[in-house]
Order: sequence, then structure tokens, then C-alpha cells
Amino acid sequence: MFMSLICDRKTRMGVGMRRSLLSLFVVALLGGCQLGPSPSQLGRVEPVAALPQPGPTVSPAESAIGAREHQRVLAQYGGVYSDPDVQRETEQIVKRLVEASDEPGRSYRVTILNSPVANAFALPGGYVYVTRGLLALADDRAEVAAVLAHEMAHVILKHAIARAQKAQTSELVERVATDVLSDSKAGQSARLNSRMTLASFSRDQENEADRTGVQIAGRAGYDPFAASRFLDKLKRYAAFRSASGEKDDAQNFLSSHPAALERRALVIKAARQFGAPGVGEQGRIPYLKAIDGLVYGDDPSEGFVRGREFLHPRLAISFKVPPQYRLENTREAVLAAAGRDTAMRFDGVKAPENQSPESYLASGWINGLEEGSIEPRTVNGLPAAVATAVAGDWQFRIGAIRLGRSIYRFIFAQRGGSGDIDAALSQTLASFHRLDPVEVARLRPLRIDLVITNPGDTVQSLATRMKGVERGEELFRILNGLSDDEPIGAGRMVKVISD
Repeated sequence: MFMSLICDRKTRMGVGMRRSLLSLFVVALLGGCQLGPSPSQLGRVEPVAALPQPGPTVSPAESAIGAREHQRVLAQYGGVYSDPDVQRETEQIVKRLVEASDEPGRSYRVTILNSPVANAFALPGGYVYVTRGLLALADDRAEVAAVLAHEMAHVILKHAIARAQKAQTSELVERVATDVLSDSKAGQSARLNSRMTLASFSRDQENEADRTGVQIAGRAGYDPFAASRFLDKLKRYAAFRSASGEKDDAQNFLSSHPAALERRALVIKAARQFGAPGVGEQGRIPYLKAIDGLVYGDDPSEGFVRGREFLHPRLAISFKVPPQYRLENTREAVLAAAGRDTAMRFDGVKAPENQSPESYLASGWINGLEEGSIEPRTVNGLPAAVATAVAGDWQFRIGAIRLGRSIYRFIFAQRGGSGDIDAALSQTLASFHRLDPVEVARLRPLRIDLVITNPGDTVQSLATRMKGVERGEELFRILNGLSDDEPIGAGRMVKVISD
């Protein structure tokens, strides 16, 4: 198992294999040991947001939970994204929603998180979070209002308090099953049943928040059908983002959100209480103007993914993976997958100044290291080494490169001889190089850029303006709410990704 390979023997942990290799790496990183700072963590300074001031309807228990979790949320999602126009826009939307809610005296503080993923959630005490990735995906005020109203509904309905209590009960059940039951199968069954109970309860919460959120947004004067539109967009975007195209049925069943079709039918039914489609404000133009210039994709401080290439301006490094691999930059490491059974992880660790890449590979952190497999190499003038390891039905090719006080690691994994990871490692290592000052100066983050379409413009021609992204036409349609065959027309304000 990949996690057992990279962890020190004293802290080795088991992490279940998943059908998606990219998901496997993410889960392993969240649950495993830390060997050193990743390239995205070296020297990073987290911004701090002001804490919300609870209103008179907030209980001490709610305030305590929100205050306790706030800093953890900031750390997990890249801190606060600061943009006065975007902040002002979201605050105005929230103000209208609060006035239309059943608790107009409740106080909220919306924090825009510096994360490229499309996500939003709420904590007790009036803490509401939305990522810049979700704001980039939204096409108008009504879609943002639908998301924020849903999260506010969780707070009003006290779902977080109930969920925390349910989680404590579930954790107790698992601990009793582990400590008392000698039959491992019985223990596993008890743990699974507790998770299923928690998941089912959470789906009920989501359904209730969907209904209440549509009601709040509709009473606030926003298009109540925006919730169904945005659910459709999220579904398309999730498929676009999927690294492998594989669906993990177990994870979907244990998800806290109901199936997409179920949610869509529910929010449409709730929206019809306000009338036929076309009622309510959408607010597309003012919203798009507010997010003009919004950073899209990776945080510049954590490096960039540009197609198959990863570039980090502060560390002044770059590498490129083979064509069949799809890169994803996370806070812990750079990940890539090539189908179900082949994947790669890249990160960096601090190492003693006199430690060579060969001695680092031999220092005991690799389980299953094949004896005599360590080979010294030179990569673009930098000292490097490669090695081979085997763990179960997984094979690994590992590369280490010394640069300054850090050693950068490439770990390629394959199961059952599914890919040529030796060639993939060699090709990727050969592409690793230091960026010169001119190259670093040219690196800029991707941003949302507004364009007014002209006569003769097509989706295809506009998609060619998209920079730093793959499958530009597909992404252009998703970002601008266009169906697969819908024409663009002239005089329309659209979003393109530029630098």
C-alpha cells in the first residue's frame, strides 16, 4: 500500500485503497504522517480573518463551535481571499438573505476562502464560508444566493449542532466496537453501520436545507430556480474536474449530500411555489463585474499547474509529467493520475546539508526498498538518485533531487504492471529544472477576464483565448452556463480565463 511505503515505521498507518488513484493520494495525505514541508508549504504565511460578532439569537454552544473551528477552516482552505469588490458583493447578497430569513436578527460573517475548489459550508455561530473557486463558477447573484441561503439554512436549522452530537455518538460506537468486540468482522460491521446512520441523517439535513434555502432566496427576490441551475453546473464541473472518470459508489453512498437527481427535483419543486421559471432577480451583469479579475485556479503562493507542467515561482522550480498524466496541486503535494492504477506524488522535504540523494533514499523511510536498486544520477546539473520498491501488488519508482536545503521527491506507483513508471519517472526527472529570474517574472496567476462577444464570435473562437487550462471549450461552456450545443451570440458578457 502506498501509504505504508512513505511513512516511517514508527508512525506507519493503513489507508484503504480507493478506485480513484487521485482520491487515494488525497486521503493518504490527510490521514498520514508528515515527513517534511511540501513545496506548497515552505515559508507560507496564512492570512487571518476577523471573527464574526454573534447576534442575539446565537447560543453560547454555537459560538464556541464556530470559534474553535474557524482557524482550522482557514488553514485547510488556504486562508482568506482578499478582494474588496468580491467581499462587498457577497455581503450585499447575504444582507438581503438575512432580511428574508426566519431569523432576521441573526448575525453572519461570510469568509471568502483562497481555494480553487468549488465549495461552501457553514459553522454554528454565524460563520459562513465560500471559496473563490465557487464564486468563479457562479454566473450571477441568484446562483450565489442559492448557495449561501442553503448554508444559512443549516445554521438556522441548527444542523451543525445536531451533526456534532451525532458524530460524537458515532465515534463512541466505533470505539466500543474496536475495544470490546474480539471479532474483527463484527467490529467492522458496527463501524460501517454507524457511518451509514450518520450519512443518512446528513442527507436528511441537506434536503431540509435545500428546501429552506430556496424559500429564503425566493423571499429575498432572487430567482428561486437558480439552485437547480447551479446544481447542474456543479455536476458538470465535477465531471470536468474528475481525474480518472471513475465513480466511487461507496463514497457516494456515504456522502453527506443526496444524489444529484434527488436534490434537483426537490429544489425545483420548492422553486415552483414562487411561480414559473423567469421569476426573481438573477443579477448577472453586476455580479460578473464584481468578480472581474478574480484569481482562478491555484494560489500563486502554492505554485501553478499549467496543463502537464508544474511551476513554483517562489521556489523557482518546474517539471512536466508525461502526456497521460493529469496534474492536481494540493496543499500537501502535487498529485497526478494516469488511469485507475498508475499515479504520481511530488513534494519536498528538508534534509541535512551533507546528505546526498542516495543516502536520503537509503535512510529508512521507504518500506519495500529493493536492495541494490538505488542509482545516482544528475538532473540538469543537480545531484539526484532513483530507487525501486515493492509493496504487495504495488510497484514504485522513486526519484530524489537535491536543490539547496531541500530534497524534492517524485514517487510513481503502479499496480499489476499497468504502466511504464520507469519511463515516466525518467521523463519527469529530466524535465525538472530551476527557473531563471526572467521565467519567474513571467509567471502570473490565472484570473477571470470579462469579454463582450462580437458578431462572428463562437464558443470555439472564444475558448482559444483561454490560457493555462486544458479542454478550454468545455470549461468555457461550464463557466458561462452554456449547454453543450448552445451558441454564444453577440453582445453577451462572458468569462474567459487569462493571465
